Amino acid sequence: MDSSSRQVVVVVDFQADFTEQRNGALAVPETGIDYVEAVIAQTRKYKEQGLAIVATRDHHSHDHVSFHTSHEDKKPLDVVEVSGRKQVLWPPHCVQGTEGATILLPDELITAVSSKGEHPEFECYSGLRDCEGRETGLKAVLEELGASELIVYGLATDYCVRATVLDALKEGFAVRLVADLSKGITPESTQAALDEMRAAGAEIV
Repeated sequence: MDSSSRQVVVVVDFQADFTEQRNGALAVPETGIDYVEAVIAQTRKYKEQGLAIVATRDHHSHDHVSFHTSHEDKKPLDVVEVSGRKQVLWPPHCVQGTEGATILLPDELITAVSSKGEHPEFECYSGLRDCEGRETGLKAVLEELGASELIVYGLATDYCVRATVLDALKEGFAVRLVADLSKGITPESTQAALDEMRAAGAEIV
């Protein structure tokens, strides 16, 4: 990437509830202590290089539309229709004010936090906008930091990382995805997401 451009690191949903290391409610495979330490170590290196670190986080109400517990007689991975759109249901996770919502990066590494999924009626995989297209505020943060190129990694490759990368490309940012610092739900969906992001213009490293 052009060294004259302003690079900003975006760490997607690196939260307790998505990791095996913290026995998360929606733990992504291969997210034990080795993964957590690798993400923190590499983020620290980026910080030491002078790059800004922006952490996105799922930040849900206790009755969020994506929780199976918000729908009678439903279980995780069921699909329901909500206001004309399909909604995959998940176990309650990253609820505001709970340990599960904790970002696992040390505070001193984080330049800014961008929350998503706060509205109880709308799912939000992308760090940039929800399922209705409303912006989360991340774009404004990145613009304030002068970002032109994003270094992206986190959880999960085939959901929130994928959606964030694709939206960032649409917004005109150059994107470098660090694949080994990102983990997905299944090998097949992860590979499909990597292929899709590459085809859309992301650099996979």
